[in-house]
Amino acid sequence: MLIGELATASGLSREALRFYEQQGLIRAQRLANGYRDYPPEAVMLVQYIRTAQQLGFTLAEIGDRLPDIWDAPDPAPMLAQVLAGKLGEIDARIAALQALRQTLAERVATDCPLRAVGPF
Repeated sequence: MLIGELATASGLSREALRFYEQQGLIRAQRLANGYRDYPPEAVMLVQYIRTAQQLGFTLAEIGDRLPDIWDAPDPAPMLAQVLAGKLGEIDARIAALQALRQTLAERVATDCPLRAVGPF
């Protein structure tokens, strides 16, 4: 399918698709006239990329993990593993933010907030 057809099918702009291609996330063959020709599965791949971004994955993370998921005979277990890893990262960030919040709250409650109360 041509880039305009993929744009329509995926809901992304042509520019976004070109960017994904520059990042190595999707691939197209070049026709004799120079037009990009995407395989039919590119629609599902672009939808996966968009969903992964909405779930907090960066394009670099998507690109790093994409081949393993895409090439797996059954991608569900690999995808579940990747999502579980991301969930662990988010939990760690939440814990770090909660600790930071606690430290800030302790400092606000003192006479001199710049003076260390605890481990700072």
